[in-house]
Amino acid sequence: MLDLITAIPFPTWLKDEAFSLGPLSVKWYGLSYIVGITLAYLYAKRVCAKKSIWIARKEPSGPVIIPNKVILEDYFFFALLGIMLGGRIGSILLYDTAKYLSDPLAIFRIWEGGMAFHGGLLGVGAAVWYLARKYKVPFARMGDIAAISAPIGIGLVRVANFVNQELWGSASSLPWAVIFTHDPDRISRHPTQLYEALLEGLVLWLILYIAVHKFRALTRPGLCIGIFLSGYGLFRIWVELYRLPDDITQFGFLQRGQMYSIPMVLGGAYLIYRAMRKPPVSPKRIVIEDDNEPA
Repeated sequence: MLDLITAIPFPTWLKDEAFSLGPLSVKWYGLSYIVGITLAYLYAKRVCAKKSIWIARKEPSGPVIIPNKVILEDYFFFALLGIMLGGRIGSILLYDTAKYLSDPLAIFRIWEGGMAFHGGLLGVGAAVWYLARKYKVPFARMGDIAAISAPIGIGLVRVANFVNQELWGSASSLPWAVIFTHDPDRISRHPTQLYEALLEGLVLWLILYIAVHKFRALTRPGLCIGIFLSGYGLFRIWVELYRLPDDITQFGFLQRGQMYSIPMVLGGAYLIYRAMRKPPVSPKRIVIEDDNEPA
């Protein structure tokens, strides 16, 4: 009875289906990826066009290419591909191997969910590496563009996780706890999907926004990657304290998401240290074939 008084019942009007087109059902989860990558592209394009934030306040060491419209369009196509393939493969290898071994066809039923952030991160890393080589842009520069825009998509996907009533948290008596209709125990729980949407999405985006626009972090290649990796890793480790374990087999007292996030925190801290030790760079704008933007 106390749960019913202090907790928030999951809204009955929230459905996992956004709309249908005849026999085709379009889910919020799938839309969150498409809308997220589109908004990330538009934001990255706007950032790359803003000249003032690429000019270092201190004496720069030399010019480094700023990705232009052609590079960004190419990059975000491969980033989406990397997210989908990497996220799916990561879910299979890092979280639910037994399920897919017992039911191999489940690999292709992507509408049922089953995406792992850490696998998607590696997929995006592969896209960054490929585009950096193709356009001869430093890896750190391409990675920074991915880092400043990634929280947009992450936040939307976490909201979709909430709509799908998945990845919920442990029992809670807090006033914002939620009773999920898909929960067989029907108890109030931490809405950890919304915690992640707020922290890994909005808050992390704001941190990077301030770093870029106030402190000109993009003049130090690799700095935004470091901020993103460390920020996401720390937020994820904290939220996992309130999230139900993925299974009973954990890494000692750590959950899988926490263990996979520790290297992100350490690697991000190293990248921040390395970027800050080097002098800032000056911008170099280029014109690539089929690109109508001015140099």
